[in-house]
Amino acid sequence: MAPIKGNSVTKTEEHLASDAWGMAPYPVIEAHADGTVVEMNPAASHLLAGALPGAVMADLVPAWLARAHHEAGLRIMLPAHAPQHGGALPSVSGQIEAQSFVAHPTRGQDGNVVWWLVEDTGRRLAEEALATERERTTFLSEASNVLLASLNTDRCMTATAQLAAQYLADAAVVVAPARGHKLPVAHATAGQEATRSLIVVDPSQLPGLTEALQGFPPVPSRWLDPGTLPEWVTPPGHTGEIGSVVITPLPGHGVPAGALILLRGSARFTEDEESFARLFAARAGAALSAARMYAEQSDITRTLMRDLLPPQLHRINGVEFAGGYRPAGATERVGGDFYDVHPGSTDAEASLVVLGDVCGKGLDAAVLTGKIRNTLQALVPMADDHQRMLQLLNGALLNSHHARFATMVMASVQRSDNVVRLRLTSAGHSPPLVVRTDGRVEEVRTRGTLIGALPLIESHTAETTLQPGETCLLYTDGITEARGGPLGDDFFGEERLKQALSECANMPSEAVVEHIQMLASQWLRDGSHDDMAVVAITAPLTNHLSAVNGHTRGRYTA
Repeated sequence: MAPIKGNSVTKTEEHLASDAWGMAPYPVIEAHADGTVVEMNPAASHLLAGALPGAVMADLVPAWLARAHHEAGLRIMLPAHAPQHGGALPSVSGQIEAQSFVAHPTRGQDGNVVWWLVEDTGRRLAEEALATERERTTFLSEASNVLLASLNTDRCMTATAQLAAQYLADAAVVVAPARGHKLPVAHATAGQEATRSLIVVDPSQLPGLTEALQGFPPVPSRWLDPGTLPEWVTPPGHTGEIGSVVITPLPGHGVPAGALILLRGSARFTEDEESFARLFAARAGAALSAARMYAEQSDITRTLMRDLLPPQLHRINGVEFAGGYRPAGATERVGGDFYDVHPGSTDAEASLVVLGDVCGKGLDAAVLTGKIRNTLQALVPMADDHQRMLQLLNGALLNSHHARFATMVMASVQRSDNVVRLRLTSAGHSPPLVVRTDGRVEEVRTRGTLIGALPLIESHTAETTLQPGETCLLYTDGITEARGGPLGDDFFGEERLKQALSECANMPSEAVVEHIQMLASQWLRDGSHDDMAVVAITAPLTNHLSAVNGHTRGRYTA
């Protein structure tokens, strides 16, 4: 269609319309039902490049308006009794050149149709801008959900590249901060799966990439020459032309999270598209930064957890040891209960067993637990002197910033022939229990004051022996104070614990621990509880037969 003319009105054109039409601010066209233009005002003549009456609508106006006039003419030419003959004619809309119009038809004389063309370009552009903004908002929201759905750094990188290639460009590359001499890179092409790799490249080969990795503002795309792209930037399998490049930083929490490279074919990125790419990059950078921080914290937690978790116990110097631990919280792995076994350097030296309970539970209690265990590790050379160890540990806790106390029981364990000799010292802790081969359960009468509360502590050491098949049980009050039972509010208690232990005569240490933990868990059901720890020290069975209460029991050495 020919370009639209200016606003000047010639004398020849003025006769084309009545005085009323000439004053109309909108283009007006009157045409017969058969499509012949009868009359038009000067504004319509300007719009349609000087068209004159007598022209045919199909040759004069765009297809959308010609089609609407044809349908309106058919309705007007229907018989008067036809249902479609009367009633208002529907309005239509479309574009003429770069302008948008709404065409309102009215019935004229002699079966004509008068079209009033009202420009609405501004409204159309506003609606298009609103629709674009809604699409972008929806995309950013969905992208945030996808990116934050995983705290895995690698998956977050590939998701960022995939989303960028699908919605922002034809292909995308995510570059993370260097790991040594290598760059973690994720490539994606629209419609294909993203790939990850570690590559050895010089970021300065691509102008703007080094600056983006350092968090500097992006370089405008018009300053970047696609012809200078290094080969590693193009995603594997991407065969399309690269005509425009955008490089923008991925801002993180305090430090840059990487850079985003967008690649497009012949169509160049507009300033508006570059601004939107930076909005997406901000969301992606925050997600990548969160994933990286989570990974670092997980590594730190995993390292620290190795020193906080109770150790796996086994047979040491001819004595069986077994331990069990259950933290108070279902989602916790550590707490305030702990145990350790420090083996003697030879069979002739006693092993030191320590079981304790720090006031409180959760991570704060676990931190103090770690300090106590480290302090005891340093004090192992004086393991023969329980009182001295407890005094030194008490002083260490009093001089710390923690306002917590702890209870503890220590046992020096040494095997002599088939008998295991024990020296036990309690510091405010529940008394150890011993189950004999006939099922009798005895308390070891050791006592003492708790640790970390008073400048001086008192403790009393007791000695006992274990015959083959007998076990000494050390436990925390999480076992005896476990609330549950038929009414859900009764303590498991020492009597139930002794009854459970009496059933463990001549059982291996691991079986004793499993039996006690099983009964305590059954008593709890789903109720809340404190940390629970238990250690069994067992004299192994020997290989001779003996009669106990009239029953013959086999004893075997391992």
